[in-house]
Amino acid sequence: MNRISAGLLAIAVSGCSMLPFGQSDEGWTTLLDGTSGMEFWNNVGTANWRAVDGAIQADKSEKGAGYLVSKSTYGDFMIRVEFWASDDANSGIYMRCQNAGVITDKTCYEANIFDQRPDPSYGTGAIVHVAKIANMPKAGGKWNVYEITAKGPKLTVKLNGQPTVEVEDKQFASGPVALQWGRGVVKFRKVQIKRI
Repeated sequence: MNRISAGLLAIAVSGCSMLPFGQSDEGWTTLLDGTSGMEFWNNVGTANWRAVDGAIQADKSEKGAGYLVSKSTYGDFMIRVEFWASDDANSGIYMRCQNAGVITDKTCYEANIFDQRPDPSYGTGAIVHVAKIANMPKAGGKWNVYEITAKGPKLTVKLNGQPTVEVEDKQFASGPVALQWGRGVVKFRKVQIKRI
């Protein structure tokens, strides 16, 4: 190898992140990237979570809903979730859950993914039982990005860069986050979280 090639190799290597999976230099932790990261989660329920085409997917359960529940707990944080949901999907991003073994929309905050919810005021983009949405966006049949911030009692949700709800609520201060499968097909391509 000549000196020019060696120099270029050294520059290329120095520009690469050498951090282990799950960590980044911006303070973000990658909890899931579609092919790895399952070690950061506990499987609660019987949904058939598995890696398919660069995403973690579920499309059925032996009984009831299924969840991937983070092994770590979070108080104040930002979370970014890339997801795909079928038109008939019932899913959500649960936050500050109070019981990691029993996930419900009354013991966690849930940013909903449910285009066909009978009461659309708590459908996609809303926080169930906490913050209604006036004009529910549709998430079905395409890739979407949720950006959710929980800082003290203030919760904000953005779907594909558009704010959907902002509310103050003091029910839950910290707890794990969870990804839900309730019905339909749900895929999670990337989940990143940052403590703030």
